Amino acid sequence: MRFVEIGMEEDHVHFLVQGVPNMSVSRIVMIIKSITAKQIFKSFPKMKQEILWGGALWTSRFYANTVGLYASRDTIMRYIQNQGKNEKDYKKIYESQPELDFGG
Repeated sequence: MRFVEIGMEEDHVHFLVQGVPNMSVSRIVMIIKSITAKQIFKSFPKMKQEILWGGALWTSRFYANTVGLYASRDTIMRYIQNQGKNEKDYKKIYESQPELDFGG
């Protein structure tokens, strides 16, 4: 997996991820949620007990779209960047270029 863009709003996060075709979208989401929760709880140990009362950082819900027949990379990127009530609501916190390796 490779993170192409990460952005955030007040109550949720947007990830544009380049994955491998043999990994399901739900598996990719599960991995992202697991790794980020572990890192946030490691960096902010009081959060889990004092703020979340021992609960989970992420909900079980997510929205995902894939690049392919119905949406291009640019379409999905525009969707992510146009989130929020106005431009100030969305904050880009990471951006990189995708790297494609077709094993040639």
